[in-house]
Amino acid sequence: MTGPLIFVVEDDRDVGRLICSTLEGYGYRTEHFVLARDLMGRLRQARPALVVVDLGLPDRDGLQVVRDLQEAGGFPVIILTGRGHTSDRVLGLEFGADDYVVKPFEPRELVARVRSVLRRFERAAESLPAGKGTARFAGWSFETESQTLITPDGAAVVLGTAESDLLKALLRRPNRILSRAFLLDLKGDAADPGPFDRSIDVRMSRLRKRLGEDPHDPRILKTIYGAGYMLCAQVGWE
Repeated sequence: MTGPLIFVVEDDRDVGRLICSTLEGYGYRTEHFVLARDLMGRLRQARPALVVVDLGLPDRDGLQVVRDLQEAGGFPVIILTGRGHTSDRVLGLEFGADDYVVKPFEPRELVARVRSVLRRFERAAESLPAGKGTARFAGWSFETESQTLITPDGAAVVLGTAESDLLKALLRRPNRILSRAFLLDLKGDAADPGPFDRSIDVRMSRLRKRLGEDPHDPRILKTIYGAGYMLCAQVGWE
């Protein structure tokens, strides 16, 4: 099976199996997790197209899991909940969930919600800058095709491919936390992240030097401890 990969986080094993078998019947690949910590560990090896999260997990509040997923790379999330309170659903959406389904539910309804969320994300991805052209941010410019970084006073330096790819990823998603796993996946390194994990830190350090950042108090390329990195600037494309 080669369909999109869906992670299902549900502590009720029967419900989890029902969800997975239903999604697989529509061509999706699935992985089922009972505990939030198992999900977060798996994210270091694989990136799902979407995550279905039950709010009533035994080892971590489901709303916090939704927040963790956004900090780990902005995964599409559908909340699955038995909580009938509107406030819980609103909180879930505010924490970054894209939709919710209330138990008991019709499995085909969940499939329809999954399809809808994935379509929205595909359209959003298509609307992102293609990575060609010139990005302008915080007084700097970056010409993507020539991999040239131009300082506010007009000096130019050509970046290496690894630094250029990292900067493009950050510029295409400004003011969003990008996890190390997400950034590694851009280069295909996430299949075996262990030996490569520090490579992102090294590339980030080099980029900060290029941008004249104070390594102890960077203004543009910030480290979000325990989560990843974020480019803190408004970005315009030409």
